Amino acid sequence: MSSPALKWEYLTAPLLIHNTKAILDNFGQDGWELVTVTTGANAEQLVAFFKRPVQQ
Repeated sequence: MSSPALKWEYLTAPLLIHNTKAILDNFGQDGWELVTVTTGANAEQLVAFFKRPVQQ
């Protein structure tokens, strides 16, 4: 018997270069897992993508 598929919720957030660790630690405390970081509208802006299982 297979278990039901895990469902995810996603979040994108700006990432301030001078405060990266604190920002990532805060999201981690809330159960968010970092998926990737990419540049935003310009090379000086970073955007972090997170996921976590949906709480049933």
